[in-house]
Amino acid sequence: MFKTFSLKAKLSNAFKMADVSHTVQHKDSVRKRYPAILNAKENDEYILYAFMIPPGMNPKDFSKKEYIFTQIFGSSYELKGDGLKYSLKIHKKKLEKELKYKFEEIEAIIKQEGFHMPIVAGMDPSGEMRVYDATNNPNLLIFGEPGSGKSSILHVILTTLIQFFSPKEFNLYLADFKQNELCVYEGVEHVKNVSYLVDSFAPVLKLLKNELTIRGELLKNNRVRHINKLPKDKKPPYIVLCIDEFVMIKNDDIMADLLQIASLGRAYGIYLILSMQRPSHKILSTDVRGVLSVRMGFRTVDLRNAMIGETPGSEKINEPGKYLLNLDALTPIKAPYLNEDDVEKILDVFRCPNPPEVANPPLKAPEDDESYEDVLGGLDE
Repeated sequence: MFKTFSLKAKLSNAFKMADVSHTVQHKDSVRKRYPAILNAKENDEYILYAFMIPPGMNPKDFSKKEYIFTQIFGSSYELKGDGLKYSLKIHKKKLEKELKYKFEEIEAIIKQEGFHMPIVAGMDPSGEMRVYDATNNPNLLIFGEPGSGKSSILHVILTTLIQFFSPKEFNLYLADFKQNELCVYEGVEHVKNVSYLVDSFAPVLKLLKNELTIRGELLKNNRVRHINKLPKDKKPPYIVLCIDEFVMIKNDDIMADLLQIASLGRAYGIYLILSMQRPSHKILSTDVRGVLSVRMGFRTVDLRNAMIGETPGSEKINEPGKYLLNLDALTPIKAPYLNEDDVEKILDVFRCPNPPEVANPPLKAPEDDESYEDVLGGLDE
């Protein structure tokens, strides 16, 4: 009994410290109502709480106070809820210092779960390797300071897709505005284009917008809502558009094209991955945040950046490769580590036998008298 009381008191104090409350008028006085703790129990592996936020409290206001759980309990926790009732699981086992990338283990999970567009996340506090399906959760934002592990998880995600799918099943379009992160993917069979300048990236978006039209007609003619429902002989390849240093895009027309692709792409099998160092309201506008389903928040410079990225607590992370995954709930994750040499070795297997002198030159948008197949075919020569 005393143990339960002690556990509840710790969570109750956390709510008061962060002022997780709803203010109500009662006659001539004003009262604060805090979450009601319904249950608390502990075993050798975790502490589990069940609580309910006060009626009338906006769940978004509660989410803004989630940082208090990291400050009081550490980052190894899982929070799940429906906007009224929540469960908070605090894991006692710490995440591993380094987690080696093992494609065979990840491949087995993908096949077992039957994922269509698998995105590798990493190890959660319970020791489970987390992989999710972008079919249901499209468009990913990855952010974090240099040295936080952001680049490693990006390579893990991309190399896993390249190893899992054939070039006929999956195509990759890359934008590397830092000009030193994604150049290693040049010449890989799955990779249709690598852009290094914003201006040369604009025609790629025009091409993908045209692809939206083509796939939309395909779905309509076959009376299905997603390319996964198409007959195998008519199904086009999945497409991932990955942009490193998204902050470099300042052209309104380019941004509008990108948002259209991100908004409509899910049903057409076109998915977006954005990577950046520091989230800001100027870059992550309401429209951009509206098309993002998943966030991976590595170490950020402060709470403000963590809140903008919607991973409160990531400013407290002090280990490379550790981050907070915002996918339905906020979960601490250890990303698999993949160094540059290993990335090269993996990709060498999939490089074109006779790549052109300039691998994947910038595309030009189709002219009125130039078909989509002509432009795309030029990439495959």
